[in-house]
This record gives sequence, C-alpha cells and structure tokens, in this order.
Amino acid sequence: MTLTGRGGTAEERRAALSRYALLPLRLFLGITFVYAGVDKLTDSAFLAAQGQGSLGELMRSVRDTAAIPGLVDLGLKSPVSFGYALALGELAVGLGTLFGAFARVAAAGGALISLTLWLTVSWPTTPYYYGNDLAYLMAWLPLILAGAPLLSVDAMWARGGRGRARRGRRGRLFS
Repeated sequence: MTLTGRGGTAEERRAALSRYALLPLRLFLGITFVYAGVDKLTDSAFLAAQGQGSLGELMRSVRDTAAIPGLVDLGLKSPVSFGYALALGELAVGLGTLFGAFARVAAAGGALISLTLWLTVSWPTTPYYYGNDLAYLMAWLPLILAGAPLLSVDAMWARGGRGRARRGRRGRLFS
C-alpha cells in the first residue's frame, strides 16, 4: 500500500473533497432558513402588528437606528403582511438551498434577506461582528457564485439536459 492509499493520489482525494466543500455551508444555511421561516409562521406573537414579541414592535424599535429607515417604513405599512412575506421567503430560500433547486436564485434571495436584516435590525450592533446578519450575507456569496453542482436538483437537471442534447445531436447526425 502506498502513502496515498487505494483512493488515488493525495491530489485526487483533495480534488474530490473540494467538490463537496460547499455542502456543509449549504446544509447549514438551508436548515437555518427553513427553521427561521417555520418559526415565524408558527409564532402568532411574531405575526402581529403590535404587542410584545411582534414584528411590528421590533420594527418600530429599530426604525431610528437602521441604516436605511425607509426599509423599515415599508414593512411598517403592513407588518403582518411583511412578516408572512419574510417567513415564506426564508422558507423558500431554505428549501431551495437544501434541495439545490434554483440554488443560485435561492442564495441570492438569502443574501437579499440577510442584507435587508443587516441594514435594519442588526445595523446598530457594535462592534459590527457581534451581529449575525452580515455573516449570513457573506455566507451566501459562495453559493451565489458556485450554485449547487452536487447532490442537487440543479445537478440532476443539468445531467438530464446534457443527455437529451447528446441523444438529439446523434439522432440528427445518423438519421
């Protein structure tokens, strides 16, 4: 047995492992956003215009310290509708990320949600690295760039599409 083992050279193993490098990030973000969406949808206090623990109350409390108060004002026009939109958006982003379906679009949606939360709710957090929304925003960027090339619906669609294209070309060439 060689130093590199039966699984190929060390370089081949590193290359194979690097293909799976984004899976832990994808799982973490997907599970976290699914959980966040379900948590909001099942919390009647959160999905209220006012009262303790409500989104409306949270938005009123951060309005004057937000980087872009106009974003908060948009949500305050209808806090309950905004709460449902946020929760359903998080759920869609999480499921798209977990299953790797339209993964880049899902990641862009997750980045947009994280950016919005950073510019509103997390903005006054000091030092900035105590706030988690900026870290989530940065975590979405690799998935926007790479998508979900492995263990995903996108990868399955890509393989199926290439197979049909090859069969189609052969059919035209040889028929």
